[in-house]
Amino acid sequence: MTGQGQGNGARDVDLRTPDADPVSFAVSQSDQQTILMVRTALETKRLALAFQPIVLTRAPQQVAFHEGLIRVLDPSGRIIPARDFMGAVEQQDIGRLIDCAALELGLGVLLRHKELRLSLNMSARSIGYPRWVRTLQRGLKASPTLGERLILEMAESSVNLLPELVAEFMRGLQPQGVTFALDGFGAGLTALKQFRDSYFDIVKIDGQFSRNLQANPDNQMLIRGMVLLAKHFDMLTVAEAVETPAEAQALTQIGVDAMQGYLIGAPTVRPAFLQSGAQKSA
Repeated sequence: MTGQGQGNGARDVDLRTPDADPVSFAVSQSDQQTILMVRTALETKRLALAFQPIVLTRAPQQVAFHEGLIRVLDPSGRIIPARDFMGAVEQQDIGRLIDCAALELGLGVLLRHKELRLSLNMSARSIGYPRWVRTLQRGLKASPTLGERLILEMAESSVNLLPELVAEFMRGLQPQGVTFALDGFGAGLTALKQFRDSYFDIVKIDGQFSRNLQANPDNQMLIRGMVLLAKHFDMLTVAEAVETPAEAQALTQIGVDAMQGYLIGAPTVRPAFLQSGAQKSA
């Protein structure tokens, strides 16, 4: 019976209003506010790198390198956690701008601290982003040793999107000494052929496998397999998200090369090497 619904008070619903789906509307509004907040921070350069150390398992006092993690600041200078905005921006153009900002900040730190090795996160999509590529090329030309101290990290999920493009990009930077790390290994579905044909130097084992490792025989076996695979291809292994001495001991016994996590050190925007550099220049 056409028209009966209208006669009973039905009305057209605008999908952009809370009437359509209150949850979806709230999420959409939140995402829009988040994107605006991040865009404003980029425009006003309210950004910083937080540095987290990666240490050797058999010599935990020895830092192998640091990872530089981009931090967005609110107008008061408070750090906005990445989990609050990355989901909303990583698939948009603003996500590439964040990659550019992280690269610019990281290259600047490497130029000022000649003894530092630093890893920086990137997306496979940034390979085709002209501004990001120009930033990288300028940095590599600025210092003959910078390439040898730069580590570019790509998430396993990102690599799987564009494996051929990633391999070509890595091959082109090898002569300049750039190191490549596969982040979150084990969380995705990297094909063995793709793994064999890649140019990765470091494998970072996803943190889910480190959690309570000493009491989890299944994860112990999985990490052993990852370590054997990495060693066969001459790759350094790094366990992520290490939080307890028991986890660190289990990882050392298995033969993981290095560790990263809150047990080792939390990310900080004021690492010791920056403070010592400031003291030297004072």
